[in-house]
Amino acid sequence: MGARMWAVSSALLAVACAVHAAPGQPLGDEALAAVRGGDGVSFDLSGFSMNGDARITYRPQSDRAFWIGNLSAARSDGAVPFADPYRLDITSGPAGLADIVGFAFPANADSAQRWQFAYDWGVDADGIARDGGSIVLRDLVFQGGGWQFSTPRLEDGVAFGLGLNLRIGELALRPNGRTSRDGQMAWQGVRIGAVDETGAFTGAPWAIADVATQPAVINALADENGPHLHIGIGWPDRQYGSGTAPAGGLQVDHISFTNPGGGTTDLGSSRIGSVQIQYLDIRFRP
Repeated sequence: MGARMWAVSSALLAVACAVHAAPGQPLGDEALAAVRGGDGVSFDLSGFSMNGDARITYRPQSDRAFWIGNLSAARSDGAVPFADPYRLDITSGPAGLADIVGFAFPANADSAQRWQFAYDWGVDADGIARDGGSIVLRDLVFQGGGWQFSTPRLEDGVAFGLGLNLRIGELALRPNGRTSRDGQMAWQGVRIGAVDETGAFTGAPWAIADVATQPAVINALADENGPHLHIGIGWPDRQYGSGTAPAGGLQVDHISFTNPGGGTTDLGSSRIGSVQIQYLDIRFRP
């Protein structure tokens, strides 16, 4: 894995050019005080790949658990490595809100940066351990969008925003392991992104959540049954935005099921021309 990180301000660049053009000389306090760096980092990955047998387990109770493990990931590179980086920035939120940490995906206009993922999953509940098989993603392409993180306004946890403009060559659920297609359910040619009033993709990310205009939250809530994981998206906030949830589209070119005994059942294609998430509340019960 190769990695390269940099953060360059115009003032620092000007100082560097001056050093190459003339002999070095001490800088006074006034000159040093004029140099400002940004609160952010740009970075990219070259020849990235990883494999491992680590396991992540969510255990709401001592006798119940959900796990994922054996993650593998790899990414192809663009024609010019490091020319289209990821960005991590810290910016001031709108008046009255906390600062925002933003993680932006590359523009990836030529779709050259493609991700390959695979992991195994399973559950253990009521004395029964079940291996669920594998999830395999092929040719996952992010084109803009990204994550936001901040402090929730009224509750504990983490507030977040998410913008997606992506394509997936294939998403497959494989109950017999990542190398076996027997019994798999597959979605091919998946696309998610913003749409216009006609339902046509605009090429821009779909803002599923935004920490200012429609914040989402992830935290733990407790009731008479004990603590449980909670994920939610609030109502659109007219104070910081239009008060209307952005519209997005979902398209799947081909859906199929591979029979364990051989042969494939073609389930056709699917399209949701326009969808808006006005409010979402998901609670994972023990």
